[in-house]
Amino acid sequence: MKNIIWFIVFMAVFLPACENDTTNAEKESEKDMAQEQTENDKGEQEETEDQTGTGEKESADEEKQQEQNQSEEEPVETLYQIDSETSSVVPVNEDAPEKAVLLTIDDAPDKHALEMAGTLKELDANAIFFVNGHFLETQEDKEALKQLHEMGFEIGNHTNNHPLLPDLPTEEQEKEIVNLNDKVEDIIGERPKFFRAPNGANTDFTKNLVKDEGMVLMNWTYGYDYFEPYMDADKLAEAMVSGKGPEVDVDYSLLKPGANLLMHDREWTMKALEDIVTGLRIKGIKLSIPKQLRQLTRQTNRKLI
Repeated sequence: MKNIIWFIVFMAVFLPACENDTTNAEKESEKDMAQEQTENDKGEQEETEDQTGTGEKESADEEKQQEQNQSEEEPVETLYQIDSETSSVVPVNEDAPEKAVLLTIDDAPDKHALEMAGTLKELDANAIFFVNGHFLETQEDKEALKQLHEMGFEIGNHTNNHPLLPDLPTEEQEKEIVNLNDKVEDIIGERPKFFRAPNGANTDFTKNLVKDEGMVLMNWTYGYDYFEPYMDADKLAEAMVSGKGPEVDVDYSLLKPGANLLMHDREWTMKALEDIVTGLRIKGIKLSIPKQLRQLTRQTNRKLI
């Protein structure tokens, strides 16, 4: 009888305890499994995010590369070169229109270069802007040059201080040209591709230096805006379109195929510019030569190195 009683007591006391131990162990096991599953899920999520982030980065890099490829300049076919004796534009490709002239603007960027560039841009005409270093001293001046370049216009070297080069020793001639090239490169990231001496006065030294610098040297075939009688927009437009300057004893036309037209950053030239471009086009003359000269300059650079 006592054995039965002790058995009943044993079952009543120890069996629930065992059940509790088992339940606690199961709970701990379930908790560990749940934590492990959470960590696994977190790891998978982080891996997925890493893969997604990498994919997005690769996609962004590909898009950026595509944009860079699209923005790269397409090769420009060489159509013209500058005659070293006459400074006229000579076709070197059978596809080049012979009835073409080159527009050039010296002494930039003084006061009117950006407005002149805007007029040319609206008319889809091009030109070379020959710059002077003394017009590139202030931040505003430098920004003007940047804008000319960003608008697609070619930049030429017209010396640092606009001196008469033959009056200078060779060391000073070199500084006038090379220092300006350095300055222009610092501002727009490119060195000038063309050179024009003030008053068209070159020396043997400057001619060789210009070649060493990889630039095309040119003067001009005609221009009138620096003569007092043509410091008037209407008179200047008529003279540039006709090629005649009777008030300075040029009573015959200098407008020929390949003419290299000289203009300056001046108020009267700015006012006459639209009429000059329009008048030349009425005669069937092409005005976008600088873009076809640029490729020739690059080829010349490679030969000189």
